[in-house]
Amino acid sequence: MDAVRDMIFRRTSRDGRQDASQAGPKPVDHDLSLIVPAYNEERRLPSSLVAMRERLDEWGGDYRVVVVDDGSCDGTAQCADGLGWRFSTLRMPCQSGKGAAVRAGMLHATGGVVSFTDADLPFDLDSLFRGFDWIRSNRCDVVFGARDLEEAEEVACRKVSRSIASFCFRQFVRLLVSSDVTDTQCGLKLFRRDAARRIFSRTLVDGFAFDAEVVLLAARLGYRCARVPVSLINEYGSTLSLARHAAPMLVDVLCTRVRDLCGMYGTSFEAVPVFSHEI
Repeated sequence: MDAVRDMIFRRTSRDGRQDASQAGPKPVDHDLSLIVPAYNEERRLPSSLVAMRERLDEWGGDYRVVVVDDGSCDGTAQCADGLGWRFSTLRMPCQSGKGAAVRAGMLHATGGVVSFTDADLPFDLDSLFRGFDWIRSNRCDVVFGARDLEEAEEVACRKVSRSIASFCFRQFVRLLVSSDVTDTQCGLKLFRRDAARRIFSRTLVDGFAFDAEVVLLAARLGYRCARVPVSLINEYGSTLSLARHAAPMLVDVLCTRVRDLCGMYGTSFEAVPVFSHEI
């Protein structure tokens, strides 16, 4: 019971989250920041970063890509070397979890729009550019990638076991967190920078279920949210293990809901965003 209580009532200042938001942000100095959390990804990450650079250069906006190395034991920290000044690496002092890595990157970023995606670049970046345009044109504040919208495509085949597990997790999250965002775990999300700082300075989940907490906080803080359909182009082996991570993810979602009910996030239940699936 003590362990469960500690998980629910962990202090928000535990790793400087509140300090990061209170210290004042650095000025915005480019259009788009793309955060890429990575743990022991020296085999997959180099080709993903090259593909990102090609697509982002074609796009033509002023961008930065920040790899957040989550305490890797291999050469992940050097994967961005040689790709130019738009690419950099932020190193975590030890392995802390995907949620912690994304949080560090989002609070570190200085783009007007801040986003994150996975190290294996699973989604076509057309959805990233579409979401960027929505935010920059002030039609919304936050954009969540979605694999369950009508326009979404799966060019790559997903494992049946992963599809079933994903469906079950979605139903659990839909019950406890959000009935509007039914695909919280899609690894593509974009935020207006001030929204990203307000949301991620409050997050507490360090593991894979951090996305559900982010969705809940976006709703509680009253941000205008949209969902953009994505095209799944890669389905490589994931660092997410159903055997090792399924139970902790469910516990994290449950703890997130309890914290919300206890008012620990410092947000209002009355703040409800406008969810638009097509803008």
